[in-house]
Amino acid sequence: MSEELTGYTVAVTAARRAEELGTLLERRGARVVHGPALRILPLSDDTELRRVTDICVAQPPDVVVATTGIGFRGWVEAADGWGVGAELLAALAPARLLARGPKARGAVRAAGLPDPWSPDSESSAELLENLLGQPLEGSRIAVQLHGQPLPDFVEALECAGAEVIEVPVYRWTAPADITALENLLAAVCARQIDAVTFTSAPAAASLLSLAAERGCREDLLTALRGPVLAACVGPVTHAPLADHGVAAVVPERFRIGALVRALCDALPMRSPTLPVAGHDLQLRGHAAILDGEVKRLSPQGTTLLRALAERPGRVVSRRALAEALHCAGGVADEHAVEQAVARLRSALGAPQLVQTVIKRGYRLPLEPMRDSPRCADHL
Repeated sequence: MSEELTGYTVAVTAARRAEELGTLLERRGARVVHGPALRILPLSDDTELRRVTDICVAQPPDVVVATTGIGFRGWVEAADGWGVGAELLAALAPARLLARGPKARGAVRAAGLPDPWSPDSESSAELLENLLGQPLEGSRIAVQLHGQPLPDFVEALECAGAEVIEVPVYRWTAPADITALENLLAAVCARQIDAVTFTSAPAAASLLSLAAERGCREDLLTALRGPVLAACVGPVTHAPLADHGVAAVVPERFRIGALVRALCDALPMRSPTLPVAGHDLQLRGHAAILDGEVKRLSPQGTTLLRALAERPGRVVSRRALAEALHCAGGVADEHAVEQAVARLRSALGAPQLVQTVIKRGYRLPLEPMRDSPRCADHL
């Protein structure tokens, strides 16, 4: 197991493939918190899906667009359940086939249909550009949706003269039990999470909506704009957050594995390594990395070390540390600070890392960086 994410707590909002994403994060050392922001409802019994399937069988489309693998497979499986699976595939086979990404492309081929064209970028924008590069006047285009409408995509095709058949294979809805998502939201607002991952735009929108309902949307946005890193599988997923001024890590390849690798690069960069008392010290979410060795910290120890690391080399008063503990839900008095410092020193295994400044407080004795002047002892 690699340790790029050791010490960090990462939240997973995905409903689909959440276990796969969580396993990838845990293999890299992360502590994972799962709160599904959505629930996928297959529409195998939906009258609208049956209606558009019958239309495609009776009047085969000229072009078929598959946007997701799970969605296209679900369409074929639903048609099989209605006894018209063979007829649907026969109607789709002569069409010009396009797939947004490799998984959708694989689903089309698995259905026995000809290999579809797929954009290198795996983006709807490039797919639409390819479509609009051909004459579309009078053509019929079946667009398999992926959980939500695609109004801009559909409107662009209609403006080019095409008749668009929207195929709603599944849709997103709120989770049946939102307890886990509420707990995730509270943890993000309390800065107990280091990063939140999003694999769909509706998941991001759902978390924002829940925060608004609970009266803590500004707290959520402040956390995501600051200490809590947002990580999105692609720019479409990032859009609801970007609309609220939240930056995010977005991998070049819109894949779960690429998302995890991007986090492995981004999170440690947010945690500088400090030269302290002859050691290299890096504070992560719930742990410290001391000379490359992981030191697990209690919530109180994490709070104290973070308060000291925000002003390395400078004295932090007992009162300020007591206030930090109080804000984190702990006991707020100077005696409690002394006890917490003792436990922190023990957890680090290097008491000299937290230096007592008599009658003033505590500090991390920061050492000079290469040729920079040493921090003044009286600071």
